[in-house]
Amino acid sequence: MIEQEDEAKAFCASLTNSTGIARLERFAELLKLENEHQNLVAKASLETIWQRHFADSAQLLNYVPRETSPWLDLGTGAGFPGIVIAAMKADCEVVVVESRKRRIEWLERLCDELELTNCHVEGARLEQVESFEARVISARAFAPLPRLLELSARFSSINTTWVLPKGRSAAQELSELKKAAQSMFHVEQSVTDRDAGIIVGKYRHKPRHRA
Repeated sequence: MIEQEDEAKAFCASLTNSTGIARLERFAELLKLENEHQNLVAKASLETIWQRHFADSAQLLNYVPRETSPWLDLGTGAGFPGIVIAAMKADCEVVVVESRKRRIEWLERLCDELELTNCHVEGARLEQVESFEARVISARAFAPLPRLLELSARFSSINTTWVLPKGRSAAQELSELKKAAQSMFHVEQSVTDRDAGIIVGKYRHKPRHRA
């Protein structure tokens, strides 16, 4: 279990290169400055930014096959986990979805500042985003699991890996799915919080046919 900032930074470093770490360091600086103008994250969490935000996002890479792309991140907000993934994996195409105007502007500035040419910001509600096949779907704090699957299933195929950090509600949310859907997912222990879980799996669903 990661309990210190230096441990969290070392964990991130094990999953990226020096450029990725430099981008995360700059991300941390920019986040602290922007948080003075809009409430992107809880102020107290900035004291443990590597553990609470960066390592918490980076751990998702452990459940995704290497060189898997594109990655779709729903409700990215302050940049987690989507921008962290894009910063650490330059060869991974990342699409981040965010509907709130000030958050969209922040994400676009952040991508420019970090030179994330592999990251595209979809500034719209998910319902308005054109369908494409994502190979990874993530969402840190987007919607309850049943609603999340309903909204984003059209981006998923049998090749899509879902990695959904759900905190302390992971097991409870998974239990609320129908049994057929429950069997497609399992809960992994978070490395940054002993009480938190990550829902991981592949969602084999029947596509809706348009009339």
